[in-house]
Amino acid sequence: MKLSSISEAESVVIQVLWRRSPLASEEIATILSDTQKWREATIKTLLNRLLRKGAIRADKDGRRYLYSPVLTRDQWLSNESEGLLNRLFGGRVAPLVAHFSTHGKLSKRDIAEIKRMIEELDNGR
Repeated sequence: MKLSSISEAESVVIQVLWRRSPLASEEIATILSDTQKWREATIKTLLNRLLRKGAIRADKDGRRYLYSPVLTRDQWLSNESEGLLNRLFGGRVAPLVAHFSTHGKLSKRDIAEIKRMIEELDNGR
């Protein structure tokens, strides 16, 4: 699924729906009340944006709507990571890893995990 980018605020809302759905806007507001200081109107605005982007759907339930994700978390991660790679590193992974390496962002555990993944890729080809 190719869609326009999901904003940081929209991603907070859809992450709630990935964990549990369908939910009404007031239920989403309650779940987010501990971490976000958003009013329900803000949540409804974010839900409407996600609806227009095709990332979620709304099903009528009496006088309210219940929201469910259409976009999967894996689809979102793939779209976001591909966009990041294209925008910042010309679509290549090696410069991304080099960037993190030269800026001290890779722990010994990260390096070991990358080596293991490369080994698995080499063995699989």
